[in-house]
Formats: sequence, structure tokens, C-alpha cells
Amino acid sequence: MSLTIAAVRRYCLAKPGTIFEDFPFGEETLVIKVFGKAFLLSDLTRHPPAMNLKCEPARALELRARYDAVLPGYHMNKKHWNTVVLDGSIPPQEILAMIDHSFEEVVRGLKRTERAKVLGIRSSKRQREKIR
Repeated sequence: MSLTIAAVRRYCLAKPGTIFEDFPFGEETLVIKVFGKAFLLSDLTRHPPAMNLKCEPARALELRARYDAVLPGYHMNKKHWNTVVLDGSIPPQEILAMIDHSFEEVVRGLKRTERAKVLGIRSSKRQREKIR
């Protein structure tokens, strides 16, 4: 079974924080962002569908070695981004885990106050210490 871009889109838009979709490169390229930072990009005209996901560099290499459908990020920094082809060869739960990881990588780079909002933490001084 393969995930569709529509299912991936719904999954991403349900994540916590200020999540929105954008089409900054034209109507064919879906970009899903958290606080204005992209964590998923997809060419809606591609078949089979594929998406670019941010990834910690060592994990990116591991995923590329494990799955033929995980490639260096197309038009992205190859060290930090993978292109994941939705051809049915990767279990859906693994793809969702890759999306979660991409989201977490981007959230990690947000300002503390934005991270706190995503994590559902009030922005008091004590709580800010917890999310550093």
C-alpha cells in the first residue's frame, strides 16, 4: 500500500503549531511549513508522487542505503534533505516517521517562543529552560 500526497497533506496539516501550505514556486509545487519554515515539498505533477523531507545527515544516509525510493533531496541541500518516492516500496508507517522527523528537525531550528507554541508549552522563563 502506498500513501497519497492527499493523505500526506492531511497528516501534515494536522500537526501542532502554525502549519500552512504554500505554493511559492508555482501551483505544481506544494510546500508545507511550520512557522514559515518548510518541512515538506512535493511536485504535484510527478508520478509516482514524491516529496522532499528534511533529515539529520547520518539518518539521511541510512535511509538512502535502506530504501531505493529514498534519494538525495532534489533541488535541495543533499546533506540535509531526502526525496522520498511514494511508489509503495516503503511501509506507510516508515514514511510517516520520516515526515515526523522532518517536522521535528525544522521545529528544532525555530525560535524558542515558536518552539514553545508548537510543543504546547506556555512561554514562561522556567518552561523556556525546558525546551532549550
